[in-house]
Amino acid sequence: MTQTTDTRSRTQPPAGQQESGAPGAPVTPAERTARRRALLEWIAVHALGIAAALFFVLPFVFVVLTSLMSDDQTLTRDLVPDTWEWGNYTKVFDTPGFLTWWRNTLLYAGAGTALTVASSIPVAYALAKFRFRGRNLSLMLVISMMMLPPQVVVIPMYLFWAKQLDLSGTLWPLIVPMAFGDAFSIFLLRQFLMTIPDEYLDAAKVDGCGDLKTLLRVVLPMAKPGIAAVALFQFFYAWNDYFGPQIYASENPGAWTLSYGLESFKGAHHTDWNLTMAATVLVMAPVIVVFFFAQKAFVEGVTLTGVKG
Repeated sequence: MTQTTDTRSRTQPPAGQQESGAPGAPVTPAERTARRRALLEWIAVHALGIAAALFFVLPFVFVVLTSLMSDDQTLTRDLVPDTWEWGNYTKVFDTPGFLTWWRNTLLYAGAGTALTVASSIPVAYALAKFRFRGRNLSLMLVISMMMLPPQVVVIPMYLFWAKQLDLSGTLWPLIVPMAFGDAFSIFLLRQFLMTIPDEYLDAAKVDGCGDLKTLLRVVLPMAKPGIAAVALFQFFYAWNDYFGPQIYASENPGAWTLSYGLESFKGAHHTDWNLTMAATVLVMAPVIVVFFFAQKAFVEGVTLTGVKG
């Protein structure tokens, strides 16, 4: 019995000299300082994140709260509605022309996005995967078109669409050109397609696939993030476009979009800030919802476009 006790006393370390990682072991001052520093760093990082989030979210919250106030309360310093006036949104929809603006905007954004994606993919695929004379020159022309401000060509384009084709007062001068591709979309898709290994394309061609079949069955499924990013960029641009509808559709209220019609709505309800804010929320809501559900593909597509040049 005495021998067993002596053996245990020799194998166990004395009290106060146990390893710090063992359960119940005392924490050294260095470990306590490291834990305190890690906690302060966590608080600092998350505090900055919360502050940045509030910086972007609070204006939207203010718009939503104002849209739910009564006419009299919007002129006060109150930040929270006394009574939640959900009927303000009904009044906005009852405004003559508002549903027409919605329909025109959906047509412009939806058709424009579909045409841009469909026309940009083949060009981007050729610039990324084909080897032909003048490929670099073609790419430089695409990049130069990105640098050309739209205001430079607005006068000749307006004369062509309005005077030659008599399409002023409609949205067709804005939708039809998208069927011929967009420089930014082509460049973005080209950068993404460059990240797809050529081995996949070679394997498809060995199996008997032509260029078109390879594009449809191999490239497109692998390029979904890039296509989603391009589609979202184009959809947001068309949804928020004010300059184009002002040039071509301003003379016809039946062809106005939400961005242009909202300016008219603000002029008619310049004292009804609750209705103006409600109309603003209705204009912003679809874009926010679309981005919320597609943000994963959007971020992935934008991140991967710059991997390979």
